[in-house]
Amino acid sequence: MGKTLFQKVWEAHTVRTLPNGQTQLLIGTHLIHEVTSPQAFGMLRDLGLKVKYPHRTFATVDHIVPTDRQEEPFADPQAAEMISELRKNAEDFGITYFDLSTGKQGIVHVVGPEQGITQPGTTIACGDSHTATHGAFGAIAFGIGTTQVRDVLATQTMALSRAKVRRINVDGLLGPGVYAKDVILHIIALLGAKGGIGYAYEYGGEVFDRFSMEERMTVCNMSIEGGARCGYVNPDEKTFAYLSGRPYAPAGADWEVAVERWRSFASDADAVFDDVVNIRAEDIAPSVTWGISPDQGCAVTGSIPTFASLETDAERASLTEALEYMKLLPGAPIKGTKIDVAFIGSCTNGRLSDFREVAKFLRGRKVAPGVTAIAVPGSQIVAALAIKEGLDKVFTEAGFEWRGAGCSMCLAMNPDKLVGDQVCASSSNRNFKGRQGSITGRTILMSPVMVAAAAITGAVADARDVFGLAAEPVAV
Repeated sequence: MGKTLFQKVWEAHTVRTLPNGQTQLLIGTHLIHEVTSPQAFGMLRDLGLKVKYPHRTFATVDHIVPTDRQEEPFADPQAAEMISELRKNAEDFGITYFDLSTGKQGIVHVVGPEQGITQPGTTIACGDSHTATHGAFGAIAFGIGTTQVRDVLATQTMALSRAKVRRINVDGLLGPGVYAKDVILHIIALLGAKGGIGYAYEYGGEVFDRFSMEERMTVCNMSIEGGARCGYVNPDEKTFAYLSGRPYAPAGADWEVAVERWRSFASDADAVFDDVVNIRAEDIAPSVTWGISPDQGCAVTGSIPTFASLETDAERASLTEALEYMKLLPGAPIKGTKIDVAFIGSCTNGRLSDFREVAKFLRGRKVAPGVTAIAVPGSQIVAALAIKEGLDKVFTEAGFEWRGAGCSMCLAMNPDKLVGDQVCASSSNRNFKGRQGSITGRTILMSPVMVAAAAITGAVADARDVFGLAAEPVAV
């Protein structure tokens, strides 16, 4: 019987089985940022411990960094203190740190892949829930809490329960205006925000075979929104081509050896999964959320559910809560919902390919009056490459603000926040209550191109109509 990638990677990193049945797992790569690491380092100091393998830990600053003005000192004293603390910890413990002055700073889940730190067949942990992003490379990657950050720093291991594996196949051709973000929003709406609890998601099929590495990252990024512990795609030639020549990737004679080893971690053809879900690409439309959970979503041409369409009291209670917060009506179309803010960025959709794709449609168009639109590169390298291509000018000429690298409006830990009950068309990953900085602010998740369409029209819109996209399905 063949094995899945998850099984192979797990077994390769198992130190021992603990008395409670959990696995003591070796963590191949540890990524840290300024939010969840200070307390962990404090615990190390209290215990008189050092970082076990500092060369396996990499740090950057992303959550608290302002994106409008990045010169120090920051206006927010807490942000200034947090970045100062991260610098000190990195220096004291001998950890590689991509600081603002390096030109390599950015969101941790953008920096890892672009530096070649993220590699197939390894385990990756980070004190951030969207660490699943790195699974796009055939790694088992998951978010951890502060005490687990401490454990990994001190021992390079942590205790985990082994997950089941669900294979999700997406076959066929995606239609016009349908992107990787629509694929994952569709999967989450189909399986639920809790549907993946206890599972690792293995994504495959024709669509994932054709996807670029950045598209795979977008889908894996939101695995946690579907309740999964992690999500991954088997490594292939695209994976190896992406990593070739990157700073921390193997080089010279080590390269071919590494590729052969990476290739061996892919799931066997006769691997057995705990569950299999098959999805037709033609059934996926440009998608948006309408509620306060990532699984409360539908096609942009769809409508908000009615109470009569739901089967349980719990579902009706959830709908009531969402509609009251979002100020929407049951059965109403989501298209046409007015927006106040448009945000393109985050670890989900803040990569160079995202800005390139949006720029194709923004040229010659303007953001609607009354809409604040911001574009935030996921890293300083993404920003530099975009500026080199003139993408920043396309955005600013259309009426977007072009910002510095950071997490920005994905969450409320920096100055980029919603005000009052503003509605934001967002390319980020969560639409929870208060997620974007206001306790009454409302978030509608969608792809970057859909955000652009909303920014131009001033309301949730079908990008296929706004940009006159072709009617035939296309390979990606």
